Amino acid sequence: MSRDPGTPRLLRRLNDRAALELLLGDGPLTRAELGERTGLSKVTAGQLLARLEERGLVEVAGERAGGRGPHAALYAVVPSSAYVAGLEVLPDSLKVGVADITGRTVIEITLDPADGRDPVKTVHAAVRRACDAADIDLSRLRAFVIGSRGVVDPGSGDVRWSYDLPSWHVGVLASLRETLGASVTIENDVNLVALAEHRYGAAVGHDDFVVIWAGVGQGMGVMLGGRLHRGSTGGAGEIGWLPVPGEPLPTDVAEPQSGSYQRLVGHAALRGLADEHGVTGNTVPDLLRGGDDGFLDAVAARIAVGAAAVSVVLDPGLIVLSGDVGRAGGARLAAKVQEAVAGLCPTPPTVVTTQVAGNPVLRGALVAALEQAREQVFSDTV
Repeated sequence: MSRDPGTPRLLRRLNDRAALELLLGDGPLTRAELGERTGLSKVTAGQLLARLEERGLVEVAGERAGGRGPHAALYAVVPSSAYVAGLEVLPDSLKVGVADITGRTVIEITLDPADGRDPVKTVHAAVRRACDAADIDLSRLRAFVIGSRGVVDPGSGDVRWSYDLPSWHVGVLASLRETLGASVTIENDVNLVALAEHRYGAAVGHDDFVVIWAGVGQGMGVMLGGRLHRGSTGGAGEIGWLPVPGEPLPTDVAEPQSGSYQRLVGHAALRGLADEHGVTGNTVPDLLRGGDDGFLDAVAARIAVGAAAVSVVLDPGLIVLSGDVGRAGGARLAAKVQEAVAGLCPTPPTVVTTQVAGNPVLRGALVAALEQAREQVFSDTV
């Protein structure tokens, strides 16, 4: 009987990948511990570690005291074996983060995008500047994920439409890949926030949830079955356009501020609501932090309109409030939204506030970039 000559190589690759994932999640580990957790013999585990060490992917990171015998070497993934970059593109700023293969952020900077008319030059210069500041050669970056406002085509990966980033259009992705390499991805910013919540925040352990981004613009990230749901054209989550009874329908679909739900919960609407309740503050987040229960009840009732609509269609079970409104309102606002939603739909979700520290778009971009880089690096060990 013939045997597929590729089978031993495939098994080694699978074992290597499993070992590297264990070292990332639970490491450092000894050879015996790694063998026990992977089901490999000590000999095979030793050969695996030697192979990964030779390729510069693992290293001895210390020792663990044992019984009467010699101390056992502890192995860990080499942090500098690969790096990734995450970016958040805004009209007035460009934020760049670089992380090593273990997920540790080594640098994070914010730059002025200047005129912003050439996205490729702007991104390339920003990434190079971050790498120079961290003393990392640009060639060591294995993946780049860029968070952008607007609709990203899930098929081509191009930005189909962006209201306040007009220079980000079809063709930009191809140019970025020519400049930085093939491992460049553009993703909707709120989708990246959902990834960050799933990995680090309020949605850890939840494979079905939505993030409602409440702020200057309204957006939503949807995760179903542990995967982002983008829709057939990338337009899933554009909740600002949700028709709301009593609010004018859009007069111009090219103008996001004309969306019915946007008119109901956007910054201008919340400022007007604050005036009605006698709440004062310099910014909308200030209004929410200093608002009384009456004001927060009114804000929650408006947000609940969108949350209830999402719940009766998707039944996500969990809604995470993010954006500057969600962060500023905190647990008080989340509890009031949950109560209001319970009165509007038969399947009320749990509503919580974001628990992602730092910049959630940037953290989500690094999560996505790390998934890509690890797939490349960890699948090419044999």
